[in-house]
Amino acid sequence: MISLAGRDIAHSWSKFLLTGIGLGLLIGVTLTMAGVYRGMVDDAHALLNNSGADLWVVQKDTQGPYAEASSLKDDVVRSIRGMPGVAQASNVTYFTMQVQKHDGSDTRAMVVGSEPGPGSAPGYLLAGRHLTRGHFEAVADIKTGFELGERIQIRRHSYTVVGLTQRMVSSGGDPMVFIALKDAQEAQFLKDNDAILNDRTRTAASPAFNRPGVPGLLEAVQSLQSSSHNVNAVLVQLAPGFDPEQVAQPIRRWKHLGVFTREGMEDILVAKLIATSAKQIGMFLAILAVVSAAIVAFIIYTMTLGKIREIAVLKLIGTHNLTIASMILQQALGLGLIGFVVGKVAATLWAPVFPKFVLLLTQDALLGLVATLLICALASTLAIRAALQVDPATAIG
Repeated sequence: MISLAGRDIAHSWSKFLLTGIGLGLLIGVTLTMAGVYRGMVDDAHALLNNSGADLWVVQKDTQGPYAEASSLKDDVVRSIRGMPGVAQASNVTYFTMQVQKHDGSDTRAMVVGSEPGPGSAPGYLLAGRHLTRGHFEAVADIKTGFELGERIQIRRHSYTVVGLTQRMVSSGGDPMVFIALKDAQEAQFLKDNDAILNDRTRTAASPAFNRPGVPGLLEAVQSLQSSSHNVNAVLVQLAPGFDPEQVAQPIRRWKHLGVFTREGMEDILVAKLIATSAKQIGMFLAILAVVSAAIVAFIIYTMTLGKIREIAVLKLIGTHNLTIASMILQQALGLGLIGFVVGKVAATLWAPVFPKFVLLLTQDALLGLVATLLICALASTLAIRAALQVDPATAIG
């Protein structure tokens, strides 16, 4: 019995191998696209896990602090700490910016301002120490490229990197830089010196704030303009035995704030924040599947046309159509297996090079293998149809 795949490998192994490699690279791109989506979901979960919070208290009618802007007064945390079921609560700020090095280069990072409590610092360090001073120290994720002792610029001030951590990222995959809460409040909410000077001039020119006979009013207003007491959220840890929704409901009712549980925040980050990206990746996967099917169909069809005489001989000696079809299917599946192995190896090798986290799961690889074999089987139908229409007389034509 003649094996078409075996004949190709024996007589034109380079062509068959190069074809498998080309198909494999396409499959590798497909697996990588799936890994990009998985990485986005894992980044969202890592952000929630690293926060150490059971509840997120945010500005009312917002979905902050990750998906929308949220602003609270930093003294709100005091009243929340007195609520039943609250074991610990702390203020936190988040903002994304280009953090500059002293050599002039910059890195996009999420700057986290925190105080002792949940989310105050990463749970582990690769090197260095946690924040111990109230100002001008930073702990950075290693993806920022910062080194211990390096000086970095955040807005108007320089900070010394005293610790390095890993896998502390935002929902968008940007590495985190932790600084003290007061520093973060100043960096996020305060204006530059020229803007503050203009606001003071404008306030002094307003009769409402610079009234005769009311000493201290203008100075009090200007002091408020040049200081910031806002945060983006309050992270809450619950006491043992309390249900998250049981604690969240009184905060919503009596404090007039928005409160999200872990399930609610996961829904915002995964189902809403990255929903558009997920649809876009899904479209790419569908297009790559169609392209892969077209390539396999063309390759198998071309290879089959190159064996018209051999197929005619098989028919002439009485070989059943089912046998001929199975040999062409064998060739297509063999090409698919070679392509999948090449694609899986390629995706594994280049995934760590991507700037964002690419998570390659075994279940996705198995699903990709099944899809590859199915696509190859469907793509071989065109070649099978052409083979079954071959006239046996071609063998002696």
